[in-house]
Amino acid sequence: MEQLQINNIPENETDRQFYFIEQAKKYVENLTEELGRTPTFCVTTFGCQMNARDSEKLVGILEQIGYEEQDTEDADFVIYNTCTVRDNANQKVYGRLGALGTKKKKNPHMRIALCGCMMQEPSVIEKLKKSYRFVDLIFGTHNIFKFAELVVTMFQSKRMVIDIWKDTDQIVEDLPIERKYKFKSGINIMFGCNNFCSYCIVPYVRGRERSRKPKDIIQEIEKLVADGVIEIMLLGQNVNSYGKNLEEVDRMTFAQLLLEVEKIEGLQRIRFMTSHPKDLSDELIEVMKNSSKICRHIHLPLQSGSSRILKEMNRRYTKEQYLELVEKIRTAMPDVSITTDLIIGFPGETAADIDETMDVIRKAQFDNAFTFIYSKRTGTPAAAMENQVSQEQVKESFDRVLETVHEMTASRAAAMVGKTVEVLVEEQNEHDHNLVTGKLSNNTIVHFPGDPSLIGKLVSVKIEECKGFYYFGTMESEGESRYEYAVER
Repeated sequence: MEQLQINNIPENETDRQFYFIEQAKKYVENLTEELGRTPTFCVTTFGCQMNARDSEKLVGILEQIGYEEQDTEDADFVIYNTCTVRDNANQKVYGRLGALGTKKKKNPHMRIALCGCMMQEPSVIEKLKKSYRFVDLIFGTHNIFKFAELVVTMFQSKRMVIDIWKDTDQIVEDLPIERKYKFKSGINIMFGCNNFCSYCIVPYVRGRERSRKPKDIIQEIEKLVADGVIEIMLLGQNVNSYGKNLEEVDRMTFAQLLLEVEKIEGLQRIRFMTSHPKDLSDELIEVMKNSSKICRHIHLPLQSGSSRILKEMNRRYTKEQYLELVEKIRTAMPDVSITTDLIIGFPGETAADIDETMDVIRKAQFDNAFTFIYSKRTGTPAAAMENQVSQEQVKESFDRVLETVHEMTASRAAAMVGKTVEVLVEEQNEHDHNLVTGKLSNNTIVHFPGDPSLIGKLVSVKIEECKGFYYFGTMESEGESRYEYAVER
């Protein structure tokens, strides 16, 4: 492919990336002419909501430069946005890469890119360089805003392009984004993590905490609302730490930011993810209690109910402190949904520690709990700990915990039957096109009869049947009583 002249590159980072978007367009135009059709792309996202938001940025730029999206991986440009929280996520990527290599041999125009947290691990890069030489582009979490520039470099190079930054304080957010949903969106309020839980690799791959300026966040949400968004999810590895690294003139707490976001006219729902128990403030609870827009849902990862294990995990709270916080939240908001994460099989964990975890599950009355088997991540303190738990013991403990979780969540969910609730309709049900699917304020899914014209609207639904982690219901007419659940607030 003919090489384009790259000169007079702007110094401002945003202007620089828009410059490279224009350069990338020219390369894609040449590819279109060569193929005799519009080239296609497929972005596959592994991991958390922050990765999903990053993928929207990738899609936005790819569409801007002339690619067309498709769902299958026989596309001309395949991108994996990776996660590395657990080892099985890495293995899944390697497995799928092997299949991609076979496809690429049959399609000389095919290009493959890898990005995300997994790419921040030096051992991963070495393995890719050695065993997956057919990958065209590799970049990390800190320089995703450079995607257009990296695409240009990829077109210019005949070798694997690797661009990994160890860390950065740069935040570049005002580039093209293609949202999955027109009526709701995630928005990054901060990046990175300073907590260094002993089992977690995220601080090493996402870097230190960096908060965006409040005015930039508000302006972005206002633009989204003007474009039809009615629900926003504020994203950060630990939103409770928001603002701590901002300059004095911009500094505010997460609770104060929520108050500012709530003022935005047209915005109807506010969510956030994730909260660390060690610094969830009374101020935040009070703001949520008095809010008509903040959804009644807090994801509050416990990880273990044993104070001894929590100390080994470097979580910086005890079992008693966690339960005290849950009680404080439920006293302020009896209708709140509290969900959590649990890790089973942390080094040194005993049957007595599992008993402590099950005690917290029963006392906290979680609405849902995402339960994971401990994954040994090279480079974390926990990976070097002695007393790694046997697979047999882990399985036994996991089954015990899961049974307790199901008991608790089922009783909580059943209490909603017969109530009328506000639901944001998100999509047509993929299994039954006579149904639509939406979410309650507490983040629970409900299916009910309806047509696609309801998608993106807030409607009143009576819950008629509980199926464990989701509901079936019927939509009530506009003249009927609205939102009994909301009135209880």
